[in-house]
Amino acid sequence: MAYAIIEDSGTQFKVEAGDRFEIDIRELKDGDTTITFDKVLLVSGDAGVKIGQPTVAGATVTAKILGQIKDDKVWVERFTRRKGFHRRVGHRQKYIGVQVESING
Repeated sequence: MAYAIIEDSGTQFKVEAGDRFEIDIRELKDGDTTITFDKVLLVSGDAGVKIGQPTVAGATVTAKILGQIKDDKVWVERFTRRKGFHRRVGHRQKYIGVQVESING
């Protein structure tokens, strides 16, 4: 089974064809349905393993954009004891869901 290790926004992912994963949200042009990752650190396939220094030249991973995904809400609570100070703030991280279509290289 062919797989690749890619880097996106400082995070490394091990991906195979058909895998679904989330990447950090970014500006996309209207009508974009695919995204191409060109920072491929390692490619493994029938021809063997290619290790990049730091990236594999000419290797790309193409993925289909599934849409925007919201993570679970995280609550942050701050308080100062005996002073009556309480603050509760929520945060909900946004991601883009992608599915790997092909690994080239």
